[in-house]
Amino acid sequence: MLVFPTMVLHLDVGRDQSVQALEQAMLNDSIVFLSTQKDIAVDEPGLDDIYEMGTLTKVKQMLKLPNGTIRVLVEGLTRAKVTSLTNQGSYQSVDLELYEDKREQDVEVQALMRTMLEYFEQYIKVSKKISAETLATVADIEEAGRMADIITSHLPLKIHDKQKILEMVDVKVRLSSVIKIIHNEHEVLNLEKKIGQRVKQSMERTQKEYYLREQMKAIQKELGDKEGKTGEIADLTEKIKKANMPEHVEKAAYKELDRYEKVPATSAESAVIRNYLDWLVSLPWTAATVDDIDIHKAEKILDRDHYGLDKVKVRVLEYLAVQKLTKSLRSPILCLVGPPGVGKTSLARSIAESMGRNFVRISLGGVRDESEIRGHRRTYVGAMPGRIIQGMKKAKTINPVFLLDEIDKMSNDFRGDPSSAMLEVLDPAQNKSFSDHFIEETYDLSKVMFLATANDLASIPGPLRDRMEIITIAGYTELEKIHIAKDHLLPRQIQEHGLTKSQLQMRSEAIKSLVRYYTREAGVRELDRQLAAICRKVAKIIVSGEKKRVIVTEALLEEMLGKKKYSYGQAESEDQIGVATGLAYTAVGGDTLQIEVSLSPGSGKLVLTGKLGDVMKESAQAAFSYVRSKADELQLEKDFHEKTDIHIHVPEGAVPKDGPSAGITISTALVSALLKKPIKKEVGMTGEITLRGRVLPIGGLKEKSLSAHRAGLTTIIIPKDNEKDIDDIPESVREDLTFVPVSHMDEVLGTALVGGLNESK
Repeated sequence: MLVFPTMVLHLDVGRDQSVQALEQAMLNDSIVFLSTQKDIAVDEPGLDDIYEMGTLTKVKQMLKLPNGTIRVLVEGLTRAKVTSLTNQGSYQSVDLELYEDKREQDVEVQALMRTMLEYFEQYIKVSKKISAETLATVADIEEAGRMADIITSHLPLKIHDKQKILEMVDVKVRLSSVIKIIHNEHEVLNLEKKIGQRVKQSMERTQKEYYLREQMKAIQKELGDKEGKTGEIADLTEKIKKANMPEHVEKAAYKELDRYEKVPATSAESAVIRNYLDWLVSLPWTAATVDDIDIHKAEKILDRDHYGLDKVKVRVLEYLAVQKLTKSLRSPILCLVGPPGVGKTSLARSIAESMGRNFVRISLGGVRDESEIRGHRRTYVGAMPGRIIQGMKKAKTINPVFLLDEIDKMSNDFRGDPSSAMLEVLDPAQNKSFSDHFIEETYDLSKVMFLATANDLASIPGPLRDRMEIITIAGYTELEKIHIAKDHLLPRQIQEHGLTKSQLQMRSEAIKSLVRYYTREAGVRELDRQLAAICRKVAKIIVSGEKKRVIVTEALLEEMLGKKKYSYGQAESEDQIGVATGLAYTAVGGDTLQIEVSLSPGSGKLVLTGKLGDVMKESAQAAFSYVRSKADELQLEKDFHEKTDIHIHVPEGAVPKDGPSAGITISTALVSALLKKPIKKEVGMTGEITLRGRVLPIGGLKEKSLSAHRAGLTTIIIPKDNEKDIDDIPESVREDLTFVPVSHMDEVLGTALVGGLNESK
């Protein structure tokens, strides 16, 4: 608060020192000196904490309030300047130099007074915060200095600005300063009025919040302020320039930016446009990594991370070699098909590293909405781009290695078919102009190296499968698993469990036993889990202080992991009648399948059990028809099918089974049961049968051979047309197996039955 001379006003005094000073003044002449404090936070101000120039005042009234505060009525007498300050203990006293206003008024003073009064009148008309009575009161004042002080007290000025007027002893200087201040305040009021009118014209009466935001916008425009939405526009403009978009995309971005600038910030459309622009500027349009094409280095990286998988490695190295020569080869679209745990996903990471490219992965398992691939229309609430565009944003370059994991797990429903949407993504002739519903503008995917993974090739729709180069990863042989465990899995598990190579060592025979008796899978996931279990056991032994070093031997393995889970060797311990070993191909790799046939007196019923699919049921019907047609040659009674009930069963009844390669297995088991001839225990077989006894080719021979090798079979009967596929089987497996190519069922029976087919019963 600041008091001018001749002003009369009330003050509330609460500070003890000030109260004591008032009481002392009332005992004498009721005169006190009022000076404004520079910093109100200081409780005991000294001479440096107050302005030197203040006002000498007379206390007219003093009233003590119930809360201890004293309310006083003071009248300003004259300006006064502190020359010295004396601390009287409970209060302070000062020596002052008084400044009285000169009363003579020359022509210049009168002109200044009239100008000041005229400006003040104009200010009151615009402001409407000061009453007309105040103007009349001020107009009646004859003293120039007093008029300037009264007008200053009515203006909305800060304390330090009013203090400057108080410190102006020269009346003419004071009048000139007050005239400037009134003029400036008048200009500010006019500007506020202009801004208010501009805002009022562009707002709806019911939108109070909109009014406030528009007023802020108008103020920012007048001040040239870059904050708020104005700053956002500038920031987005800069980002669009730096994004290096294609010309048609940049044009669309600036068009949307123009819309964003015009749309009110409170509108829902504003957030939609902003989100769209953020996506446009964050996508890579031209940024690319330079391919680090070094064939030897790439080969070392692939061999370092993966044992075997020669086909895939050769295909990648071939691509790199051609890319180095041409520098413009369109990226291939490879699909790695194989059972879980064979290293499909980790192989994709290694490929990205060997090429020096960024890596991004999206999982397609369970995706059943087309918009997951193509994105949503921007008009939808919560619209987002599809997973392809989201992946490109994460990749930050236009030529990453992009992994589409579990592409065979996509399904469809009423929301569309995502596999059909993937056709454009994976077609080298179309993906140069991929269209996402959210982005709307075309996006170039032709420089992306797409890799897909799948467990079951049959689950991928034909048109989509046609766009990809299929590379099958069948699984690992026992020898490969031992190498993988020794060179890759065990060192990693040792590190992850906080152990060192000196604390845990595993003998080669222990690793071999682990592979043989505790795992039976195409991949190495279960093997990895068993190694993790061993590391946990060893960690507990070392932490408990029992031993400082553990060497895992074959004998210690059973102690750590429990009894052996699987038997290694023959699938059956002895030759059996009516039991044949078939080879099956499933989504998790190859597997062996026992097919049992039981005969009993009856009326010729054919019973099929074991949760068989339609294809296997048809194979059983075809096998039965074939045996009936061969009754004479097999020396069976012509009416055997009318007197005997035949029950064909495939164990593990809770597991669904289907496939077109069990025909010769069912036929062999059926003939064995009817002729009462045992089937060789070491023989496995695969192939479909016709009604005339021809053996048709099958798929997945490599996977089936690996499963036969794991089960300990030594002879495999295969269709003759599959003879060409034997070269794909690892050499270590081929050495242990005898392949018997057959073209007719008679050859199958001659090989599988003990003693052959023609030997007398």
